[in-house]
Amino acid sequence: MRQEFRTALVTGASSGIGEAFARLLAARGTDLVLVARRGDLLRRLADELAARHRVGVEVLPADLTAPDELERVTGRLAGEPVDLLVNNAGFGAFGPFAEIPLADQLKEIDLNVVALMRLTHAALPDMLRRGRGGVLNVASMAAFTPSPGSAVYGATKAYVVALSESLHAEVIGKGVHVTALCPGFTRTDESAGPDLIWLRRQDVARAGLDAVAAGRALCVPGIQYKLALPALRTAPRALLRTAVNRAWQQAADTKTGE
Repeated sequence: MRQEFRTALVTGASSGIGEAFARLLAARGTDLVLVARRGDLLRRLADELAARHRVGVEVLPADLTAPDELERVTGRLAGEPVDLLVNNAGFGAFGPFAEIPLADQLKEIDLNVVALMRLTHAALPDMLRRGRGGVLNVASMAAFTPSPGSAVYGATKAYVVALSESLHAEVIGKGVHVTALCPGFTRTDESAGPDLIWLRRQDVARAGLDAVAAGRALCVPGIQYKLALPALRTAPRALLRTAVNRAWQQAADTKTGE
């Protein structure tokens, strides 16, 4: 059954896909809790959305890699439940694994894996008690392929897909929906339209919201990526590793030559 969400908490809401989630939800009449590190950007967005759509917008600045700040957000979810949790916050450290500082890669895991898991754990119990609610976890097409040059990022997104699909199976039939959103390359601004590779952030956000409302376990936006997914899942892994490694090496050579 398709759900409508009266309240939602969105992480990474100050820009990019997270901002697109906030704008779409506000336009649908959803009251919001917006989470990101940049409180100034959040407040500006909150004022705009509240004035334009007459919805309630709470600003909750937090760095989700900081344990005390993550604790504050999980406490907000447990104490004042929402109908929808959008785990959008995440980042990638790019380059050869052995050359990226360990601290950067641990921070990547803290945000993409630990914070997402803890926020989901905080939100789900009340949703299950009420028999309604949704969790939308933003993963990536990188979850389905080897990711040389972004090894930890790809691994974290594979975790997000595995966790989301497992939770989807756990809660199915209980009125709660858990969905993994797996976009490919996405433009973080609104200056250009879609093309053969790049998706628009608002299209990605809309696809994810529609998928979690409909109770789908997995959402891959964009026809080009929908068509690519079966091949990625069935291709021999050795062949896939060779192909993505060649593409990464070419990209690295191009960058070095600039």
